[in-house]
Amino acid sequence: MESISAKRLPYSKIRVMFDAAKKLEKQGRDIIHLEIGRPDFNTPQHIVEAAIEALKAGKHHYSANAGIIELREAVAEKYSSEYKLNFSPESEIVITNGVAEGVFLVINALLDPGDQVLIPNPRWVNYEPDAYTNFVEPISYTLFEEKNFQPDPEELEEKITPRTKMLILASPSNPTGGVTGKKILEQIAALAVKHNLIVVSDEIYEKIIYPPAEHICAASLEGLQERTIVLNGFSKFYSMTGWRLGYAVGPQKLIDPLLRYHQYMITSTNTFAQWGAVTALKGDQNPSLIMRDKFQKRRDYIHAAVNEIPGFSSTLPAGAFYLFPSIKETGQKGIQVAEMLLEKAGVATVAGEYFGSKGAGHIRISYANSMENLKTAVKKIKIVMKKSA
Repeated sequence: MESISAKRLPYSKIRVMFDAAKKLEKQGRDIIHLEIGRPDFNTPQHIVEAAIEALKAGKHHYSANAGIIELREAVAEKYSSEYKLNFSPESEIVITNGVAEGVFLVINALLDPGDQVLIPNPRWVNYEPDAYTNFVEPISYTLFEEKNFQPDPEELEEKITPRTKMLILASPSNPTGGVTGKKILEQIAALAVKHNLIVVSDEIYEKIIYPPAEHICAASLEGLQERTIVLNGFSKFYSMTGWRLGYAVGPQKLIDPLLRYHQYMITSTNTFAQWGAVTALKGDQNPSLIMRDKFQKRRDYIHAAVNEIPGFSSTLPAGAFYLFPSIKETGQKGIQVAEMLLEKAGVATVAGEYFGSKGAGHIRISYANSMENLKTAVKKIKIVMKKSA
């Protein structure tokens, strides 16, 4: 038996593709993995050593539900120094089990069944299923490809109803790599104030951004700090995906309900991992900056190379490590192309349809892989697409 909400939850199609690729590998096939959204770099050594030292020092018991105070203080310092935002480490920050838990918390702790939440389309796969867990209705707003996958504030306002209580933003975006500009964000901020919306800003890719683009923290916009929860973490910029550490920052009136849900879900996050995260924020940033520079070189290569493949066309992503090319000119669906590339080229990607209706006719390519593998993948894709034309 399963609950009504569980029946509405699909398995993540990203993981389905990953499992299919692994199955082929077990059969002896060589697969180039461009489907998983994780950096291909190890966690910087000084962060690893900080966690090891915490273990040796006996720092492996329960922490406070909200996380060790040292990490919450480090997060508060980050937002003070980088965005001139003041958050209390004691009452306005919760250390979560990644941004994934953060998204679940905001929807379940701040919304009621029957409420509506505005979510981007294309979007990260978690937003919609998390709404279903609380019988909240997800309402999509478009990220327009012709505008480098930015939203249109006018379209967004048309989606708002008396039941709309929350707006989720994501910049840089997964799966598109799009970065929302300041002018559009200011217009969205005005809408949020006008319609009294809670704003949830998923900013996990904030540091993986390429000039001249710049990241704007949503809470720094006029009128938003008092109504915004920023979700962020350590998985991407510090290549700490397996550490499962994120955080939610916002006003106490919004953070307190999250903390109460969080304490019954997981008690607290991994204690010695939190000590590693303190070092991530306060220690040497160069390894992460070097990684970001390598991502930019890969982005430049894969963007140019993919646009040379007949039937493919892609905007230049300003952040994250994804390319989201249109394959509409091939006359095939994203699902068909992704399955064909896996089976015939040994290249694992993800169909754009898995990221929402506006992702149809696209595939997502993660360039978090070596330049050598990216070049090999492009050659194989070209061969397969030429044969299928």
